[in-house]
Amino acid sequence: MVKRLVWFVGGIAAGVLGMGAAKKKVKTVANELAPVQVVKRTSRSLRSGVDHIGDAVREGKRAMSAKETELRARRDGRLSTLTDELSDVDTVFVDGHPVEPGQVIVLRQMPDKNAAQPRARRRA
Repeated sequence: MVKRLVWFVGGIAAGVLGMGAAKKKVKTVANELAPVQVVKRTSRSLRSGVDHIGDAVREGKRAMSAKETELRARRDGRLSTLTDELSDVDTVFVDGHPVEPGQVIVLRQMPDKNAAQPRARRRA
Protein backbone atom coordinates (compact mmCIF):
# COMPACT_ATOMS: atom_id res chain seq x y z
CA MET A 1 0.00 0.00 0.00
CA VAL A 2 2.80 2.43 0.89
CA LYS A 3 4.49 1.62 -2.39
CA ARG A 4 1.38 2.64 -4.35
CA LEU A 5 1.06 5.82 -2.31
CA VAL A 6 4.69 6.78 -3.08
CA TRP A 7 4.14 6.21 -6.80
CA PHE A 8 0.87 8.17 -6.72
CA VAL A 9 2.45 11.15 -4.96
CA GLY A 10 5.47 10.97 -7.30
CA GLY A 11 3.14 11.00 -10.32
CA ILE A 12 1.26 14.01 -8.99
CA ALA A 13 4.55 15.86 -8.35
CA ALA A 14 5.85 15.03 -11.85
CA GLY A 15 2.56 16.17 -13.38
CA VAL A 16 2.57 19.47 -11.51
CA LEU A 17 6.22 20.17 -12.43
CA GLY A 18 5.60 19.17 -16.05
CA MET A 19 2.56 21.42 -16.29
CA GLY A 20 4.54 24.32 -14.81
CA ALA A 21 7.37 23.85 -17.31
CA ALA A 22 4.93 23.50 -20.22
CA LYS A 23 3.04 26.65 -19.15
CA LYS A 24 6.29 28.62 -18.98
CA LYS A 25 7.36 27.39 -22.44
CA VAL A 26 3.97 28.23 -23.96
CA LYS A 27 4.11 31.77 -22.53
CA THR A 28 7.65 32.28 -23.86
CA VAL A 29 6.75 31.10 -27.37
CA ALA A 30 3.52 33.13 -27.37
CA ASN A 31 5.49 36.23 -26.39
CA GLU A 32 8.04 35.61 -29.19
CA LEU A 33 5.24 35.25 -31.74
CA ALA A 34 3.42 38.42 -30.65
CA PRO A 35 3.07 40.91 -33.53
CA VAL A 36 5.26 43.52 -31.83
CA GLN A 37 8.10 41.03 -31.37
CA VAL A 38 7.81 39.79 -34.97
CA VAL A 39 8.04 43.37 -36.26
CA LYS A 40 11.09 44.10 -34.07
CA ARG A 41 12.86 40.91 -35.20
CA THR A 42 12.07 41.58 -38.87
CA SER A 43 13.27 45.19 -38.72
CA ARG A 44 16.52 44.08 -37.08
CA SER A 45 16.99 41.47 -39.76
CA LEU A 46 16.31 43.96 -42.54
CA ARG A 47 18.70 46.52 -41.09
CA SER A 48 21.51 43.97 -40.90
CA GLY A 49 20.76 42.67 -44.41
CA VAL A 50 20.71 46.07 -46.14
CA ASP A 51 24.43 45.95 -46.89
CA HIS A 52 24.10 42.55 -48.52
CA ILE A 53 21.09 43.68 -50.51
CA GLY A 54 22.95 46.80 -51.67
CA ASP A 55 25.89 44.68 -52.81
CA ALA A 56 23.55 42.34 -54.67
CA VAL A 57 21.78 45.25 -56.37
CA ARG A 58 25.10 46.80 -57.45
CA GLU A 59 26.32 43.44 -58.79
CA GLY A 60 23.03 42.95 -60.63
CA LYS A 61 23.26 46.40 -62.23
CA ARG A 62 26.86 45.75 -63.27
CA ALA A 63 25.92 42.42 -64.85
CA MET A 64 22.92 44.02 -66.56
CA SER A 65 25.11 46.78 -67.98
CA ALA A 66 27.69 44.27 -69.25
CA LYS A 67 25.01 42.13 -70.91
CA GLU A 68 23.40 45.21 -72.48
CA THR A 69 26.78 46.29 -73.88
CA GLU A 70 27.31 42.79 -75.28
CA LEU A 71 23.86 42.72 -76.90
CA ARG A 72 24.33 46.19 -78.44
CA ALA A 73 27.74 45.16 -79.84
CA ARG A 74 26.24 41.99 -81.28
CA ARG A 75 23.38 43.98 -82.84
CA ASP A 76 25.77 46.52 -84.36
CA GLY A 77 28.10 43.82 -85.73
CA ARG A 78 31.04 44.75 -83.49
CA LEU A 79 31.00 41.38 -81.72
CA SER A 80 31.88 38.06 -83.26
CA THR A 81 31.92 34.64 -81.67
CA LEU A 82 34.22 31.70 -82.25
CA THR A 83 31.35 29.86 -83.91
CA ASP A 84 31.06 32.70 -86.46
CA GLU A 85 34.73 32.34 -87.39
CA LEU A 86 34.81 28.54 -87.87
CA SER A 87 33.52 26.41 -90.70
CA ASP A 88 31.72 23.10 -90.17
CA VAL A 89 34.88 21.03 -90.69
CA ASP A 90 37.06 22.99 -88.23
CA THR A 91 37.78 21.53 -84.78
CA VAL A 92 38.60 23.48 -81.63
CA PHE A 93 41.18 21.97 -79.26
CA VAL A 94 41.66 23.00 -75.63
CA ASP A 95 44.63 21.40 -73.89
CA GLY A 96 44.76 18.84 -76.71
CA HIS A 97 41.13 17.75 -76.35
CA PRO A 98 38.49 18.57 -78.95
CA VAL A 99 35.60 20.70 -77.64
CA GLU A 100 32.51 22.35 -79.08
CA PRO A 101 33.07 26.00 -80.04
CA GLY A 102 30.24 27.07 -77.70
CA GLN A 103 32.11 25.60 -74.72
CA VAL A 104 35.10 27.93 -75.10
CA ILE A 105 35.20 31.22 -73.23
CA VAL A 106 38.00 33.61 -74.08
CA LEU A 107 38.63 36.39 -71.59
CA ARG A 108 40.55 39.54 -72.35
CA GLN A 109 41.85 41.72 -69.54
CA MET A 110 41.01 45.37 -70.01
CA PRO A 111 42.87 48.16 -68.20
CA ASP A 112 40.91 49.66 -65.33
CA LYS A 113 39.91 53.22 -66.24
CA ASN A 114 39.23 54.08 -62.60
CA ALA A 115 42.64 52.98 -61.33
CA ALA A 116 44.87 55.74 -60.07
CA GLN A 117 47.69 56.54 -62.46
CA PRO A 118 51.16 56.73 -60.88
CA ARG A 119 52.37 60.31 -60.60
CA ALA A 120 55.67 61.34 -62.10
CA ARG A 121 58.26 62.46 -59.57
CA ARG A 122 59.70 65.91 -59.90
CA ARG A 123 63.34 66.46 -59.27
CA ALA A 124 64.36 69.16 -56.89
